[in-house]
Order: sequence, then structure tokens, then C-alpha cells
Amino acid sequence: MKRLFQNARIIDGLGDVIEKGWVLVHQGLFQGTGHNDYEGDPAGIEVVDVGGKTILPGLIDCHVHLALDGSPDPIGKLADIPDADAVLAMASFGMNTLRSGFTTVRDLGCKNFIDVSLRNAVDSGAIKGPRIACSGQMICITGGHGRNIGCIADGEDAVRKAVRTQVGAGVDWIKLMATGGVLTRGGVPGMPHYNPAELRAGVEEAHKLHVRTAAHSQSVEGTRNALNAGIDTIEHGVGLDEELVEEMAKRGTFLVPTLSAPVNIMEKGEAAGIPREFVEKSRRVFDEHVAGVQRAMRAGVKIAMGTDAGTPFNIHGENARELVLLREYGFSPYEAIQSATSWAAELLGMEEQIGAVSAGRTADFLLVDGNPLEDLSILMDSSRIHAVYKGGRLVQP
Repeated sequence: MKRLFQNARIIDGLGDVIEKGWVLVHQGLFQGTGHNDYEGDPAGIEVVDVGGKTILPGLIDCHVHLALDGSPDPIGKLADIPDADAVLAMASFGMNTLRSGFTTVRDLGCKNFIDVSLRNAVDSGAIKGPRIACSGQMICITGGHGRNIGCIADGEDAVRKAVRTQVGAGVDWIKLMATGGVLTRGGVPGMPHYNPAELRAGVEEAHKLHVRTAAHSQSVEGTRNALNAGIDTIEHGVGLDEELVEEMAKRGTFLVPTLSAPVNIMEKGEAAGIPREFVEKSRRVFDEHVAGVQRAMRAGVKIAMGTDAGTPFNIHGENARELVLLREYGFSPYEAIQSATSWAAELLGMEEQIGAVSAGRTADFLLVDGNPLEDLSILMDSSRIHAVYKGGRLVQP
């Protein structure tokens, strides 16, 4: 049966707002939207009066780690627990994410391809969860960031083999660790890891196999190496200078800032049990991180929302905080929403399927009490999220 949602404010994710209108859903797709009252044939249509609530597209988080539990040392913990325990926790974290309005996520690193198993279970309908694009194991150097759960590969041939291994396991993305990071003991966030030739080999192999690529990068040199290799997205992007943001804008390379990760680490600190090393590294890079993101905003770099959810106290289900941070550091409210809807869908290569309340797209959407364009923090309040629909089906409450 067709379902008509009327008397709604509609934020379509593409730049438009209908202050009072309707949305028609049928067989899991948006059939159309319009202003005021629906004037089509009412036969066979179930009418839902939403009472002035806001409809907006299902949100997309382009950088999560569903296998990480948000504890003070989540990577170390994941390395020590059985895969079965980890994937059960992932399923729970996925539901928390879905209930909060995030109907699609890109998972950028776990262990032993358990993200592929979870994705397949969600796709088959065996369990409920957000739509998942997964990257399997992050590809890293010996002794490098992510080494205790990643796929270690040194040299161009080894990197190519690692990419093939990931694709053979069924991943949707390849993640390459271009630099060190905060959450590896002894790691230096900005230190370049892969050299330009190794990164180029990884990107070339992935693209040959029709898989997109993401680079973890926390330095100018690491990002430059990744860009020259033809990477599709830069994760974190600490230290972006004017030359880099101009090049990213020219190439159409996406930035996924993940401001939530360092903010949560700095706020909770050692008092919450986070290792001092992690806290100090976050504090050292944060101002440079924000400055680079703001340069990217001014330069017109494509920016998609990502949280790094699962890192310390970066809780699955609290993803919308990233939108508030993007607003705080320069985005308009609508731009923040687009970073988690139509722009994020473009990053995923799914701009024809999700990311907007638009005829022909999958009917992923939220019903929210209030107007997020006036107060983005509404999206952080579970009591204000009245309902979540994925593929036209109610999943929350």
C-alpha cells in the first residue's frame, strides 16, 4: 500500500525546504513530494498526518568502526576478544546507530572481515541494522597505525596483494594508512607510513578492481602522497594547507573530517581512563585539524560527514554530534545536513539511491520534532526523533 506523509516540513537534502508539504512512499521508494495538501488520487493510500514534524533523509556516517566499542583503548580491546563476541557487539552498535537516524554507514576498519559478515546479514534481512559499506582490514605497514587488527603489507607487490585479499573477501572500499595515528601506542600521527609508490600501487589495484579507496592521513606529506596516488577520500585530513585543499577541490577528492574523535578524547581525558599518550596526541593535532577543515570549507572541497564512531567515548548512536561540530566550525546548518545526506551519498557512489527525499530514491527518512535548521542538536536528542524509516519500513520506535 502507498503511504502518504502530510502536514510536514521537508528538508530534502538537496538544498530545498518545503515548509508544509507531503511525501508519498511506495514499495520502499519515494514516489514524490509536494507543497501543501496532496491532490492526487487518494485510492489505496494510507494517510499519515505528521503534525508539522520535519522529514529529512536518512543520515549517513561515512566513517565508523562498528567493531570498536568506544572504550578508552578500543583497538587494543578489539584485538584481544574473539571474533564472535566482536560481531555480536557490532550488531548491537549498528542498531543503536540506526535508531539514532543513521540509515547508512561506511565502516573503515575492523578485524578478520567481520564487517563483511555483518553487512551480509543486514542485506539478507537476517538482522536489522544500517546499510553498511565496509572496508574489511585497514592496510598498514609493519609497526604502523592499526597494525594489531589490520592487514600488514610492505612494498608495492605486498600492497597489491593486500588489496586483492580485501576485495576477494567482499569489501566495498579499500582503506590505506598513509600516516600514523592517535590510537596506536608509540605511533606518531603525522609520520608518513606508505611511500608514494606503495600508495599508488594500492590505489591502482583497487581501481582496477572497481573498488574505491580511502586514506587515513594526519599530515601534509601523507595527504599529498595520497592525492598524488589518486585516492578517493581523505580521512581526518589533519594539517591541510592551501595547496592541498586547492588540489582536493580540483580533483573532487572528498574530505571526511571526523572532528568528534579528538573532541571526545580531549573532553574525557585521562580521568576517564584514556591513555595519556592518546590524549596528548589529540591535543597536539586538534587546532591544526580544525584549521585544515576550515581551509577545505573555504576552498570548496567536497566534505562528507564522518565521526570515527567507536573511538574513545565516541559512542555509536551519538553520531549526530559531528553535525553540531561542523556547524560550530563553519558550516551552515543545511550544509551540515547535506554533508550527512546528499554529499555523503555522492561519496559512496549512491547518489541515485539514497541521500535525499526525492522521487525514485530509497525511502530512508526521519521524522523529527522541531526544525534541525534552527537547532542541529535536535538530531542528538533521541526523544526528538519520532520515527526512523529505512527502505520505507519503520525501524524506530
